[in-house]
Amino acid sequence: MSGGPLEGVRVLDLTSVVVGPLCTQILADHGADVIKVETKSGDLVRVMNGKSVTPGMGAKFLHLNRNKRSIVLDLKQPAGHAALLRLVKHADVLVWNVRPAGMARLKLSYDDVRAANPKIIYCGMFGFGQDGRYRDKPAYDTILQGSGGMAALHHRATGEPRYVPMVVADKVVGLIAVQMIAMALYQRTRTGEGCSIEIPMFENLVKFVLEEHLYLKTFEPPLGGTGDPRLLDPLGKPIPTKDGWICISANTDEQAFGFFEAIGRPELKDDPRFSSVQARFSNVAAYFEIRMQALKTKTTAQWIEILERHDVPCMPYHTLDSLLDDPHLNEVGFFEIKEHPTEGKIRNFRLPNRWSSPGRKDWNPAPKLGRHSAEVLREAGYSQQEIDDLVKRGVTVR
Repeated sequence: MSGGPLEGVRVLDLTSVVVGPLCTQILADHGADVIKVETKSGDLVRVMNGKSVTPGMGAKFLHLNRNKRSIVLDLKQPAGHAALLRLVKHADVLVWNVRPAGMARLKLSYDDVRAANPKIIYCGMFGFGQDGRYRDKPAYDTILQGSGGMAALHHRATGEPRYVPMVVADKVVGLIAVQMIAMALYQRTRTGEGCSIEIPMFENLVKFVLEEHLYLKTFEPPLGGTGDPRLLDPLGKPIPTKDGWICISANTDEQAFGFFEAIGRPELKDDPRFSSVQARFSNVAAYFEIRMQALKTKTTAQWIEILERHDVPCMPYHTLDSLLDDPHLNEVGFFEIKEHPTEGKIRNFRLPNRWSSPGRKDWNPAPKLGRHSAEVLREAGYSQQEIDDLVKRGVTVR
């Protein structure tokens, strides 16, 4: 028994790469029994993440697929399709992230799956809403960042369009999918009914971008243009100090006035450009310029001590490597060294959020391809002879 709030929930995971595996990894971390259904070549992210100790066990795969079981099924073969539907009968959730037309070709549409289990929660993540002209287009993170306005934010700020160097569209939508599945499970406890959930990535990312940057075009007629100027100002970034960079945020009057005291410019509290939240917003370029010039004069450590004394929110700037040595993260036990049965010692993340009730008790490493095929099929009622036959026909592997 795994423990955790989702103990007893079984999830069939037909997803790959990041958006779906992130969703199902969160469900698994909180106690769900996640069965990862893979093709014989496996999830693409097994091999697209640089070096690995064992082929097919890349670093990104290890982080996105812990606490899951892996079964290989060739869903294009009738026997593989039949095996999946047998698994569906004992599942609570089925998650997928291909185009809906692909699921229809596999005879795994909502109607197909619901016929096997009327209470199933059928959750699909795909590129575009099915009522629009983009419905059949493939979608990847960079395509969505560019078409969804996210690369344009960098363009407005720096003069050059640029993708955020992480799979932010996938991660945003994966988190939304977790929320939707949790709500559907709660709804089922009240109604006893399953449902289909459609999560289009494009529309969700556009909403994510425009919640701040629709800005004055929120009003009809518009009161101005798009784009929050405070967030798009070229100086809205980590600020150089004498020996590095620092991150600060002084938004309230109390914080801004404390900042002016800290840099030895208390008279700026009475400057009409900076004397209120609205004034500083309207003169954000001048405010940020003062900030940048002042902070060049001392080291990061000196400024941290001074700014904290004036109750100004601030943190040192971290690189990806220096994060690994952050004293706070080490004090809360954020990084854990785990022993993987095939990969040796790996650095893992402790779940940041904690429950007052017991969470998941065990930790299971990301599995090798097909590691649990026979185990899962036996649970579905297959005999050893039937499993051997499926292996012989190339429907599954051991």
